[in-house]
Amino acid sequence: MKVSVIGTGYVGLVSGVCFAEMGNKVTCIDIDEKKVQTMRDGKSPIYEPGLEPMMKRNIEDKRIEFSTSYDSIKEAEAVFMAVGTPSGNDGNANLKYLYAALDSLAPLMRDDIIIVLKSTVPVGTGHAVRDYLKTKTNVKFHVVNNPEFLKEGSAVNDFMKPERVILGTDNEYAYKKIAELYEPFNRQIARTIQTSNLSAEVIKYAANCFLATKISFMNEIARLCDVTGADVDEVRHGISTDSRIGTQFLYPGPGYGGSCFPKDVKALIYKAKECGLDFKIVSATEEVNQEQKLYMFKKLKSHFGDLKDKHIAFWGVAFKANTDDIRETPAEYILDELHKAGAKVSFYDPEADKNFEKLSKERGYNATLCESKYDCLDNADALLVLTEWKEFRAPDFDEIKKRLKTPKLFDGRNLYNTRQVLEHGFEYFAVGKAV
Repeated sequence: MKVSVIGTGYVGLVSGVCFAEMGNKVTCIDIDEKKVQTMRDGKSPIYEPGLEPMMKRNIEDKRIEFSTSYDSIKEAEAVFMAVGTPSGNDGNANLKYLYAALDSLAPLMRDDIIIVLKSTVPVGTGHAVRDYLKTKTNVKFHVVNNPEFLKEGSAVNDFMKPERVILGTDNEYAYKKIAELYEPFNRQIARTIQTSNLSAEVIKYAANCFLATKISFMNEIARLCDVTGADVDEVRHGISTDSRIGTQFLYPGPGYGGSCFPKDVKALIYKAKECGLDFKIVSATEEVNQEQKLYMFKKLKSHFGDLKDKHIAFWGVAFKANTDDIRETPAEYILDELHKAGAKVSFYDPEADKNFEKLSKERGYNATLCESKYDCLDNADALLVLTEWKEFRAPDFDEIKKRLKTPKLFDGRNLYNTRQVLEHGFEYFAVGKAV
């Protein structure tokens, strides 16, 4: 099938490359000329395990190309809209990039073209897009909502082996064509689910907000453990063995971040208010998460008192491991507070370091990028672990202790065995763990 993908962020680029991998002819469109040239050269503008080798292979085999032009729309059977839908000041998703892209593609549409909304969009957008395009063109077209469920850091694997593929449309022709496109990803079992456009939009928000709620719930339980002396690892294990609860998204930490959960929670709250509803649970999820992002800072403040001239070393600044994404990362919020307190920061991250350095420089902060995790520790008053990268999981504790000015370890991801850390002579602070 001839496919065009508009937008080359995590969703668009991963989708385009994976569709090409299955033998489709794909054109990825982006207005950023520099970014497009980077991709033509076989270099991925984002860090995502497994993406760049697959991308290079499909460029060489001429199954995928990158362009700033919309000309490929003229021959495309399906156009995937994967542009950004960031949160506005009121929490609602900003659709200006989506409508700008619709304006560009409308004059090039041919009969029976299928417009697939891959971007996360507010409930009702599918119908709104259909009405909008009818004012721009007389050709016959179809609109399908196809929300993505990719996890940054495992996006390629998630796309190639989907748990489900949601196709929101009441048009059988459009459903069958897009289901056919996804068929190679469903060889062992049919995972394609047909819904209405509206239900598909609600499914996306409901899924993300439910997962975000599990995270905030567990972070609140961790706070209770901190106060009472219980151990959150024992509690988590005890409740996760209940099949009704499950094991995923029950790990306490510094709060969720990234491009999806924060904006999707805000957007669902906004839509509920617009409909005259008060979503108390989802609102509490956001409130707890905002508090959690500063939980480790409060532990630093409680321990040191005055943080002026203190040196704190960060291990990890990405919002999660296996990505270079720093959007809504807890590290950003903690850096803000440490800067206000007069502290200095050194940091190391295997992928997100340059992005975080740019952010800190733009804000005029005293934050130093380091070339290695151990160099980051030199003369620091404490180590704060914020991202669960594999290379942080089994460190040389003797080397950490030697490099730090004082042996203080603040473990925002509960990566370490409490007994082992204490035996090495550290003062240890974690999230809800009995120390």
